[in-house]
Amino acid sequence: MLAVMLVILGVGVIKFGLSPQTPVLVVIGLLVLWAKLRGSSWDDISDGIVSGVKNGIIPIFIFILIGTLIGTWIAAGIIPSMMVAGFHMISVRWFIPSVFLVCALIGTSIGSAFTIISTIGIALFGMGQTLGMNPALVAGAIISGAIFGDKTSPLSDSTNLAAAIAEDDLFAHIKNLMWTTIPAFIISLVLYAIIGNSGTNAGMGKINTTLNVLNSNFVISWWAILPIALLFICAIMKIPAIATLILNVTVTVGMIFIEKPNTPVKDIAGFIENGFVSKTGNASVDALLTRGGITSMMGTVSLIFLTLSLGGLLMKFDVIQTAMAPLAERLKTPGSVVTATILSGIGVNIFVGEQYLSVILPGKAFKTTFNKRGLDNLALSRVLEDGGTVINYLIPWGVAGAFAANTLGVPTLSFLPFCFFSLLSPILSIISGFTGIGLRKLPETDKASSDKVVTA
Repeated sequence: MLAVMLVILGVGVIKFGLSPQTPVLVVIGLLVLWAKLRGSSWDDISDGIVSGVKNGIIPIFIFILIGTLIGTWIAAGIIPSMMVAGFHMISVRWFIPSVFLVCALIGTSIGSAFTIISTIGIALFGMGQTLGMNPALVAGAIISGAIFGDKTSPLSDSTNLAAAIAEDDLFAHIKNLMWTTIPAFIISLVLYAIIGNSGTNAGMGKINTTLNVLNSNFVISWWAILPIALLFICAIMKIPAIATLILNVTVTVGMIFIEKPNTPVKDIAGFIENGFVSKTGNASVDALLTRGGITSMMGTVSLIFLTLSLGGLLMKFDVIQTAMAPLAERLKTPGSVVTATILSGIGVNIFVGEQYLSVILPGKAFKTTFNKRGLDNLALSRVLEDGGTVINYLIPWGVAGAFAANTLGVPTLSFLPFCFFSLLSPILSIISGFTGIGLRKLPETDKASSDKVVTA
């Protein structure tokens, strides 16, 4: 069943270039038919869909708020101001590695890859377009940096989840992540420096034209930093994402009224509902800054709804759990346990498309096996992040992958080869499993007691 699902998803998206919604819907139909043939009731099927979608209500609401934030941030001149400041501060020659570093550092402070991609990421992407950079390469650097920040921040939901599933201390978990995260970061930075070195002949004429257009059509000011600073303050105060975004949109709307007191309320509602429509007369700038709004997120929301429904059905009928159980019993060495957990996380991302489940399911399936093979819970939590959280951005029908593609306007399969951090993390984790480098093991006393419990 899983093999057939994978073929349908892969062929539909990769071979025929379809949007993920249609293949996912076909797979859901196939799964419902399979469940009925096995004697399941319609109530069971409905319960599976409802339980799956229920877990995604908060992320869906957050995506709607992010669409609102993008539209209002452009209208208030915040993203244009970031672009103008960026052109004066970031090295043109080393633009791609600079993008990776900026997103990584700010992401670590905020702890939300989605927020980085949809705010600072859009500004950096616009700069890259102006410089004539490969859009897929720029998107890959933005997403890689955002993922690094999300993975290493104590404010990150996914990082807290991995530590909780493995039942270990959050800060010990983050410290232990560095064994694979720092090498992946350094290698990614070197690759971006090599591939993204644009030389010294970047088109300054085009940059100056873009700067003139931005200064002429948007309010470019120092106080554009206010909503950005507000994100940091809310992160430090550990204010939930929904409250943070609502507060930020409110402050941004206030800025619009201060900058342009005669702005009709209907226009503000338009920014919120349909996004900002740039009318500068410069085609490239208009293409970059015509975006945002609730409606812009509806494609992503529909995909999330479908993938969560699929995940709920797979969980309800124990499809993935049943496939994992026999595998866990056959693993005899630390390297094989780590590899199997990584592949399981990738598999859940492919079949379910939800990054939280890619941590939860393998974590529950392999926790006993890790301890039985003398591996500490910290080893498990690191592997869950390396094979679960970071991979979701590479799946076209994944929640994170669809969000990044929709926000930046670059197909997932286009930026996938340039998301070096996501590609390197599972590889380095598997190497750690077989070499033992950085692989936390249980003290002998703990291992002995674990073996007794398993034997009993």
